[in-house]
Amino acid sequence: MAPKSIQVVQGQIVVSTRGRELVDITAPLVAFAASSGLNCGVITVFVQHTSASLLITENADPDVHRDLETLFRRLAPDGDPAFQHRAEGPDDMAAHARSVLTATSLSIPLVHGRLGLGTW
Repeated sequence: MAPKSIQVVQGQIVVSTRGRELVDITAPLVAFAASSGLNCGVITVFVQHTSASLLITENADPDVHRDLETLFRRLAPDGDPAFQHRAEGPDDMAAHARSVLTATSLSIPLVHGRLGLGTW
């Protein structure tokens, strides 16, 4: 069987925040997938900021995001005296720790030209 050609489409999404917050980037990812012209493949999302990360949640119940924030506050609290790195404030090392606990890149299937995120 002859190898199939591989297409790569690359782009960038810029996300501005007001500090620590969960930001839904589904819409720009859907737009990127649609504009790519690809029908099947994998979308790799990578965040270039060392104290930011990526999560996939269903966005159906806001309690999930509140509970995740509670979890992160417990695991990596701001101003923890055990943290020495505070170059940009008391939340600096906590933000780095949170990014290590989650992910800085995600792979999302592209199925029939749409993000294969599924339901629930």
